[in-house]
Formats: sequence, structure tokens, C-alpha cells
Amino acid sequence: MDKVLRQLPQWASDKKAENKKFFAKLRKKPPKDLDYIMQELHESEFERTDCLTCANCCKTTGPLFTNTDIERIAKHFRMKPQQFIDAYLRIDEENDYVLQQVPCTFLDTDNYCAIYSVRPKACREFPHTDRKKFQQISHLTLKNVAICPAAYNIVEEMKRNIQL
Repeated sequence: MDKVLRQLPQWASDKKAENKKFFAKLRKKPPKDLDYIMQELHESEFERTDCLTCANCCKTTGPLFTNTDIERIAKHFRMKPQQFIDAYLRIDEENDYVLQQVPCTFLDTDNYCAIYSVRPKACREFPHTDRKKFQQISHLTLKNVAICPAAYNIVEEMKRNIQL
């Protein structure tokens, strides 16, 4: 997995123009069954992919924390929401709450999440490849293929299976 993770940013860079072109076409004319196709591709990929061997998302990026996430996680730690914010979060340039640092504070050495049962919505949904109206988040997917081997594989499979 380490070799794949070292090569992934270059692979994504090599495919960036091709992917942008594909997603531009997808946004203009998405197949009627796109949500179903994406669900199938997502499920198929994650039958083969074990996130615990990777955790690159947790090591290289930080999720957005909604107010609901903050309240839920703070309650888990028996903290007040503001205490949780002060201890772990900062406000980014887009006025969103994000982690003060990466890798994620809650990532254990064995790639397990210490707050898995109460993790942020952004973590639960990552890499967002099974979202409804998938074509609307292509900008996010283009970023995620450089981070997540599963997202990269799903996009490559999409290009093989969806004729635009």
C-alpha cells in the first residue's frame, strides 16, 4: 500500500485533464441511472479495499466539522462544544471548522479511528463516491483521486463503464 500511496498523486496528476474532461461531460448529460451505477461501483470497490491498510485520508487531509459533529463528539468526550473546538479545531479560510493539524488527532497508530462511532459526517461519507447526484461533486472527486486509492479506482472504472 505504501508504494501505491507514493505513486497515487502522480497517477492522479497524469489523469487530471482526462478526468476533468470526463466530469465536464458527465455534468452536462449524466446518465439517468448514474446514482445506481455509482452505488454499484462504490460497493464493488470497497469489497476489495480495506481502508485500515491505507488511512491516507486521515493522514493527509482533515474533514470539515459541522456544528452537529462538534456537539456529538464533544458529548462523547464529556466536553462542552467550545472546549472541543478550542482543543482540536480551527477555522479555515472558508470559515469552516477543521482540525488544527493533520494527520488526524484521532487516528491511532494501527489506522483505527479513536472516535469512529461518532466521527464527523465528512469522514463517514468519504470518498463520497456513492453520493446521490454524484455529478455535482466532481470537483471534490478530482481532489479525492489523489488521496484515496479507492476513489481513483472508482473513477477509472466509471470511465470504462459510462459512455458519454
